[in-house]
Amino acid sequence: MSHIYIFSPSSAVRDKAAFRRGLQRLKAQGHEVEVDPSALGSSMRFAGDDATRVAAIARAAQSGADVAMITRGGYGLTRLLTQLPYKRISKAIDKGTQFVGLSDFTAFQLAVFSQAKSITWQGPNLGEDFGCEGAPDEIMQACFDDLLLQQGEGTGWRLPALEANLQVSVNNATLWGGNLSVLTSLLGTPYFPKIKGGILFLEDVGEHPYRIERMLTQLLNAGVLAQQKAILFGQFTHYKLVPHDKGFKLNTVIERLRQLIKAPILTGLPFGHVPTKVLLPVGAKVDLATQGRDAFLVWGHV
Repeated sequence: MSHIYIFSPSSAVRDKAAFRRGLQRLKAQGHEVEVDPSALGSSMRFAGDDATRVAAIARAAQSGADVAMITRGGYGLTRLLTQLPYKRISKAIDKGTQFVGLSDFTAFQLAVFSQAKSITWQGPNLGEDFGCEGAPDEIMQACFDDLLLQQGEGTGWRLPALEANLQVSVNNATLWGGNLSVLTSLLGTPYFPKIKGGILFLEDVGEHPYRIERMLTQLLNAGVLAQQKAILFGQFTHYKLVPHDKGFKLNTVIERLRQLIKAPILTGLPFGHVPTKVLLPVGAKVDLATQGRDAFLVWGHV
C-alpha cells in the first residue's frame, strides 16, 4: 500500500497505548509504517529538545514516504520555525510526500506555505485518530484513503438551517487556515501567509467563545478577515460556558462577525478536534459553492 512516516514535532506522546494502536491499525491496513527514532522522545513537555525535533522533521522530509504524519499536536512548533529546512521540505513535497496533521501542526503548515508555497494537508494525527479506542471514524478513514490513492478532489457538508438561504460561489481561491490559536500567534511574523481573496477555515479546542472572539477581533483589526472571500468555521469543542456568560456563546461570536465583514461565513465544516474530520489541502486553489443547505469545497487533483 503506502509508506507512512510517523514523527513527533510538537509535544511529547503521553498516551503510549493510543500510539501503539495507531501503528497497529495502519499496519493492519497494509501500509509500511516507519517510526522516527525520536517519536517517543521527551524533554520537558516536548518530544525532545528543539534540535531533536528539527532533526525529526528533516528525517521525515528525507524519508521518501507517501505520507509524513505527526503523532500528536500540543505545543512546540512555533519554537522551531526559524530553524526548519524549508527547501528540503518543499523538495520532499514536490517528490510526493504529503505532510498531514492538525492543531499545533498549523504553525508548520502556514510557515511552509509562506516560505515555500508548498501544499500540506490538515488532517488526522496518529494517536487521536488512528489510535482511538473504538474504530477510526469512517469519514476520516475514507478521506485519508482518498489521499493515499490520489482520488480526493473535494468535500461537502450540511449547513445549519439558518444558513440555507446563503448563496455562495467562490472560484479559484487559496484555501488556508487551521487552528485559530496557533494561526493568530503567527500574525506579524514572516510565517503568517499574506493571502488576499482566500478561503480561511478555522477550528479550535478548549477555547471559550470570548477567547475565540478576541482572536477573531485581532484578525479583523489586522485586516486579515476583510481580505478573504469566505470564512469557514469548523468544530470548536471542549469548552465550558459559565453562568455569567448570560447567553454569550459561540453563535454570538459568529453573528457579530457577520455584521462586521462582507465575506460569507459558513459553519459546520467537519474538521477539528473531533473524530469526523475531512482532509483539507492548505495552500491549494479551491472552489466553494452552496446549494440550499449543501456546501461544496472542490480542489480537483492536488
